[in-house]
Amino acid sequence: MLLTKEQLEALHQDFAKFLASQQIDSKEWDAIKQNKPEIAQEELELFSDVVWEDVLTKMRYLEHFSASQIDLFKCGPKSLHRIVVRIAKADFNFFDEKDYHWFLKNPAHKDITYFQALKNYDSERNLELFSLIKKGSVVCKGDLYKSILIQIK
Repeated sequence: MLLTKEQLEALHQDFAKFLASQQIDSKEWDAIKQNKPEIAQEELELFSDVVWEDVLTKMRYLEHFSASQIDLFKCGPKSLHRIVVRIAKADFNFFDEKDYHWFLKNPAHKDITYFQALKNYDSERNLELFSLIKKGSVVCKGDLYKSILIQIK
């Protein structure tokens, strides 16, 4: 997946080093962008792949929120530990700040159900994690995962 314009701008120095490793200086890069946009696109895709591979390899936690459920993932080297949080209250919405704070203050409430499972990766680890990101999961530090894990043990 190609990095966004904002992500590429944030990684400008890293991209310059990447180009330098291929013996492409800034003048030559400008010429490539102008005269050979398909090659420029290939270079951007290759750089994006390198960045994503690094990010995915270092990734340890993911989380995915929907209105009615939270999915938390601990990304181990061989398996994925998942914690699912569901609320059985009518009109509850995790995206509503008041509801979310209620959940944080009442983790043992009878209307909250926790599920957990351990799953070995079916394919390459980074491909599975990338798939979760494409489906809406975001990289996180794992604070919510760790605090909920304490609650359910």
